[in-house]
Amino acid sequence: MNSSTQEKPAILGGTPYFPEGPPEWPFASPDINQALQQAQETGLWGKYHGPCSQELQQELAAFHKTEEVILCSSGTVAIELALRGLGVGPGDEVILAAYDFEGNFKNILTIGATPVLVDVDSRNCNLDLNLLEQAITNSTKCILVSHLHGGLVPMSAVMNLAKKWGIPVVEDACQIPGAKIEGRTAGSAGDIGVLSFGGSKLLTAGRGGAVMTSSPQIAQRIRLYSFRGNEAYPLTELQAALLIPQLKTLQNQNQKRRENVKHLVQQLAGHAGLTSLYEVNTTNGTDSCPGFYKLGFKYSTEHFAGLSRALFCASMQAEGIAFYPGFRALHTIHSKRRFKKMDALPVATACDQNLVVLHHPILLTGQKQMDQIAKAVLRIHQHADEIIQMSTSCQLDTSRKKSEDLSFE
Repeated sequence: MNSSTQEKPAILGGTPYFPEGPPEWPFASPDINQALQQAQETGLWGKYHGPCSQELQQELAAFHKTEEVILCSSGTVAIELALRGLGVGPGDEVILAAYDFEGNFKNILTIGATPVLVDVDSRNCNLDLNLLEQAITNSTKCILVSHLHGGLVPMSAVMNLAKKWGIPVVEDACQIPGAKIEGRTAGSAGDIGVLSFGGSKLLTAGRGGAVMTSSPQIAQRIRLYSFRGNEAYPLTELQAALLIPQLKTLQNQNQKRRENVKHLVQQLAGHAGLTSLYEVNTTNGTDSCPGFYKLGFKYSTEHFAGLSRALFCASMQAEGIAFYPGFRALHTIHSKRRFKKMDALPVATACDQNLVVLHHPILLTGQKQMDQIAKAVLRIHQHADEIIQMSTSCQLDTSRKKSEDLSFE
């Protein structure tokens, strides 16, 4: 490959920085292999209940300094169980950020309650606490807080406001297990904390979740709802066996992710078109350590010479780098009859249009890989006009082809 071709982005025929694509997740692990072998040898892979589930509950309780841990089949189910444990139901309102995982919104609808959408902080695209109190009404039964894309919500302020109004808080830590928020482990500040063990998560068993609380009353409501002669939403003994060794290495992995994120953000400092949500956080920095399931960036089409977000992500994916658009803002994809909102939600709307996220596995590699990501961004920026022209040409070619096909019908 000649030097001019190498300098071109992969989407224009250049050599990809990562020809084999993004790292597969989860990574190979001797500890996981050993757990699988023991499960086969002992037969625990087929058991309903066993020592691994108990050990995982104990480890999670100690890790989060909470009294009760209920294992379940997914993070999505965990949110539903948390809401049911609080007795949320028809006629109630649940406050959440207008930019959040759609499953949280749908869980509120599932139990018959009404989502109340609050705009997000323009600095890190997480729940804006300055707007939270005005969303509270006599029907408010819960505040649901998520920490997303490297951003953190200051939980001490949330809990002080919730205590003032006598409203419980569900803390969704599905994206940031092991992160620290104002000195506390993520998921431990709210009345209920929630984790996910989905296939792409930092702690993964393919599927699974956990609900954590220090309230025996909440835990009992959840257990009564879930028990139908057996557990309706179980985490299997095999899944628990796979999660235990991962929990032991989580802190070291989180530290490596943070180091690589810091290096990557430094390398991207000259690119005004990408601003990391990690760079501006609203919590006490000395006692807070973000988590990185998805590393979020504000994307500026203007600074990339008009290159759309979709084309930027496609260009990075051609380099073998797992960049994707962020979540859809909840008010943009659901009927207005299904929710309440406090205002026009301008920041969440901007997030819907402008956020991009980098999937986490590459953050466990090294600084060389972070440098390559930054170089890929630079050469896409330098060749933005050509990428736009190529895309326009392809669209024209596709349009002509469709016309030709129709002419023979």
